[in-house]
Amino acid sequence: MEEKISNISRLSNPTIYNLSVAGFVALMILVVGSVYYATVTVDYQWRWFKIPKYFMHQNTITVYAENDGEVEAIKVKGEKVDIIVQETNGSQAYTVPKGSFDWDEGDMVSPGDIIAEYKTGWEPGLLLIGVWITLKISVVATILGILIGIIGGVARVSKTPILKWTAITYVEIIRGSPLLVQIMIFYFVLGTTFNKILTMNGFTKLEPEWYGIAALSIFTGAYVIEIVRAGIESIHPGQVEAARSSGMGSFQTMFYIILPQALRTILPPLAGQFINLIKDSSLLGMISVRELTKATREGITTSLQTFELWFMCAILYLIMTFTLSMFVQYLERRAATR
Repeated sequence: MEEKISNISRLSNPTIYNLSVAGFVALMILVVGSVYYATVTVDYQWRWFKIPKYFMHQNTITVYAENDGEVEAIKVKGEKVDIIVQETNGSQAYTVPKGSFDWDEGDMVSPGDIIAEYKTGWEPGLLLIGVWITLKISVVATILGILIGIIGGVARVSKTPILKWTAITYVEIIRGSPLLVQIMIFYFVLGTTFNKILTMNGFTKLEPEWYGIAALSIFTGAYVIEIVRAGIESIHPGQVEAARSSGMGSFQTMFYIILPQALRTILPPLAGQFINLIKDSSLLGMISVRELTKATREGITTSLQTFELWFMCAILYLIMTFTLSMFVQYLERRAATR
C-alpha cells in the first residue's frame, strides 16, 4: 500500500528541515545549559539524594528502656522476640523483631538505653501518595465530566426550550466564575450542609476529596458541553436526514450516527480540557485534599528542600499530562483509520 504524502511534506525543503532540526537541538542545549548554570551558581545546597524517600521509604523504629532493671529472659515467638526486663516495680516486656537487639540475659538496663532498633516495611512517600490521589481524582472527574458533557451537549443542541436553556444557563454560570471559588462553595457551603444532613440521619460524612471531585466534574462538564456541541454541529445535516429517512429515531440518530462522527472532531480539544483538569486538581489542596501540590508543600515544610521538591512536582505533572496527550493521539489515529 502506497504511503500518503501530505501537501506540507511535498512543499518542505530538505535543507531547511535539517537546519531546523539542528536549530532545535541547539535551542534545547541552550535551555538545559542555562538551567544547569543557574543551579550551580545559586546559593543553595542541593540534596537530590533525599528525594527517593518521598516516593518509597522505610521508617526506623527505636525502642528505649523506661526504667532501671535487668534482662530476665529473652523469649522467641516466631519472628518476634519478647525481652523481659525485671524492674523495681515488676517486669516489663518489650516485643521486637528478631535481630533488632543486642542484649543477653543478665544484662543491666538503664533508662534511655536502646532496647531495639529496626526498620518497618516499605511505605509510599508523600509524592507517591500525592500522585495517586491526583490520578484518582482526575480519572473520576474526567469520567463524570464526559457524562455531563455528552448529556449537556445533546441538550444544548436540542429544540426543547427547557433542555436547551438549562444547558446554556449551566454553561454560562460555571464558565463565568473561577474554579477556586466553586471549590470553596462546594466544600464550605454545600459540603457543610450535606454532611450535616448525613450525620443527622446516621450516615458517615463524605471526605473533602469527593466535594473536590464534584466541583472539578461540574467545571469540566461545562467546557465539554461546548466542545460536544461544536462537534455535533460540525456534522453535515445530510447525515441526519439520511438517518431519519432510513427509519431511525432521534435518539438512534444521535447515538449511532452523529456522536461517533463528532468524536473524531472533539478528541483534540477534549484532550486539552482533561490535561487542564489534571493541573486544576492542584487547587484541591485548599480544602485539605493531599493531592500532588499539597503533598509537595508538606514535604517542603518538613525538609526545606524547596527547589528539589518543586522540580519533582513539575516533572510528575509533566509525566501525567504527556502520557494523557500520547494516549489521546493514539485514539485519534485509531479513529482516523476507521
